[in-house]
Formats: sequence, structure tokens, C-alpha cells
Amino acid sequence: MLNSNHFPPPKQRGMILHGVFIIILTAITISAFIKLSGAEVGPIFLISLLIALASFVPIPFFLYRLYSLWRADYYLSRDSLKINWGLRIEDIPLTDIEWIRSADDLTNPVSLPSFHLPGGLLGTRRHPDLGMVEFLASDTKKLLLVATAKRVFVISPEDPTGLAQSFARTTELGSTANVESKSVYPSFAVIQAWESGLARYLWLSGLFLNIGLFIWASLIIPSTPRVALGPQFAGSALETVSSSQLIIFPLASLLLSVAGWIAGLYFYRWEKERILAFIVWGSSTLTSLLFLLSVLFIITTPI
Repeated sequence: MLNSNHFPPPKQRGMILHGVFIIILTAITISAFIKLSGAEVGPIFLISLLIALASFVPIPFFLYRLYSLWRADYYLSRDSLKINWGLRIEDIPLTDIEWIRSADDLTNPVSLPSFHLPGGLLGTRRHPDLGMVEFLASDTKKLLLVATAKRVFVISPEDPTGLAQSFARTTELGSTANVESKSVYPSFAVIQAWESGLARYLWLSGLFLNIGLFIWASLIIPSTPRVALGPQFAGSALETVSSSQLIIFPLASLLLSVAGWIAGLYFYRWEKERILAFIVWGSSTLTSLLFLLSVLFIITTPI
């Protein structure tokens, strides 16, 4: 049973929808990679490459949206209203809250964010009466406005009436301590990590290795018709494949690097776990280097 001070947003519909998107995009990416690995250099090769990249790029976006919705919660205490949405955290002292009311009470309805899905109403909009409005919500039917002097937050607790009534009762009781307003954005982890010289070195090393690997593979493929790829056995004829399959190496390196970069940022948020972030980033850089050496070994193998 949930604590009465917690008013989480509706999650089931949004998590199912985001999960379906992730599964579909992952299936398209894998299918495009399989098609890419067997295609000769030409239109089919280029189309498969573009499909693989286009289907992969949104996956981290939907994964973060899914993670954010899973962690989403609104917590009302005697001193503050805390909004958790993934890496976005807003801790608002109750003394800073001017009013809380339903979005249906507005004369001019609030416009939804440009890109919104069930389970992911995120972003900022400007309202003619309220000024800047930030959405941290999941359901358009349960929108609740939280007004402060700086901006208005739009949230969507499963029980909007219960949260509003709890807020009224809590303000009557009064705060027990002075709480400072706190705002944490997802970009904060990136900015904070960038200030570390070791993190910058690992990020840039991985970036340049991946760029170099892509450039190198793109130069090798047109000039080298076939390469020896896969296990070779002593005494047997050397099996070769189309050099277009070399594109798998920079693509796999890029996918692992992006996954490692995101995972490292997740660990970097906590002081005690930052060593894990550096281990993940270092492993990603090492993996990119190994892919580079693999391509070097393949093209230097005599055919």
C-alpha cells in the first residue's frame, strides 16, 4: 500500500506504449543490421545503413522516457512538494506554492508540449495568463497546476483531488522547517561530469575513435572488394565476404559507446558510485579501440 503522502502519476499505459516503441525500433535496427551485413556496396547497402541508424537514434530517447516514468512520483510533506521525473527533480517549499488547482478550471486551456505521448507530457509552454508552464505529467485527463512565483508546474497525480486536499490540510498545519527550493535537470549530470578532466578525456577519446573507425571503414569498403571475416581454420580455404560487412564494426562500436555513455552518467550522479562511471566510460573507450584493431587485423590478413 502506497504512503498517503505519495501521489504517483498514472504509469501503466505510458510504460506499455514506450515499451512497444522500444521493441519495434530494436527489431527494425536488428533487421537492418542483418540486411546490411549481407548486402553488397550499393543502394540496398546504403538504405539498410540509413534505416539502421534512423531506428537506433530514438531508442535512447524512449528508454529515458520509460525510466523517467517508472521513477516518477509526487511527494507531499509538511515542508515541500517534491517532483521526481527521471533525472529531473523539483523540490518546492510549501511556502513558495501560491495555489494548486485543476487545469480544467482555466479560462484559457494550457497547450500541451510539442511532442507528447501518454506517459510523457514533458516540456515547457508559455500561457497567456500564467506565463511559463513546465509539464512533468503523464495523463492529460488528470492535469493539476502548481503555481509558484517563478513558474507554474503541470503535474498529473493518479488522485488529483487527494493531492489538492492534502496540500490544503498541510498548509493549515504549517511547515516544520525552512526548506530551500531545489531544481535538478538531466543536463546537470553532463555538465558536472564534463568538469572532470578524466571524464572529458574518456569521452573525447571514445568519440574520436568512433569517428576514425567510421572514416576508415568508409575508405576501405569501396577500395577492397572482399575481406576475410569470421573464424578461419588451418588447412582450409580462406573464406571471404563482401567488404561492406566491415560497416558492422563502427556501428557496433557506436551503439556500445552510446549505451556506455548513458550508463556512466547514471552512476556519476552519486559520489560513492562515480568510480563505476569511469569504469564504464573507460571500458567503452577500450571497446572502441579493440574494434579499431580488429579492422586493422582483418585488412592486413592476406587473401
